[in-house]
Amino acid sequence: MAEIRTLEPEEWEFWDTWMRAQRLLARELDRGLQRDCGISKAEFSVLVTLWRALGREMRVGELSESLDWEKSRVSHLLTRMENRGFVERTQSGADGRRTGIGLTVKGRRAAQNAILVHGGNIRRYFLDSLAPEQAAAIRAWSEQLIDRIEPYGGDLP
Repeated sequence: MAEIRTLEPEEWEFWDTWMRAQRLLARELDRGLQRDCGISKAEFSVLVTLWRALGREMRVGELSESLDWEKSRVSHLLTRMENRGFVERTQSGADGRRTGIGLTVKGRRAAQNAILVHGGNIRRYFLDSLAPEQAAAIRAWSEQLIDRIEPYGGDLP
């Protein structure tokens, strides 16, 4: 079994600062979506995923996998989004049994607007405050972390 090493006080302080910065950034970005677009972060994720999909449509299972969410969460959110006029259920496959979900005209407009607004807020709160070297370091570290954790589902060897 690997030796467990605790953090030094300055490492805990660094970690706490990093976590606080992430929470504040996420909060401000979420508020911007609500205030400026009238949508939640979850709705934004669905809109953008469908926006990028071929034909602006996906099977519900594919959407669920793409977002890495439980199917029930996606299903509940899609019902709310359908009631708001952002998405519509579609039939696919030769027998029409495979249920898909697609963007409506209103959903496409909402996606386009939210991408512009959210991108502007990401720039304002995050990118504009970084020097190119800082951005490169954060990107490299992020890619390294993803490569280290993702293949093992969070359980490092």
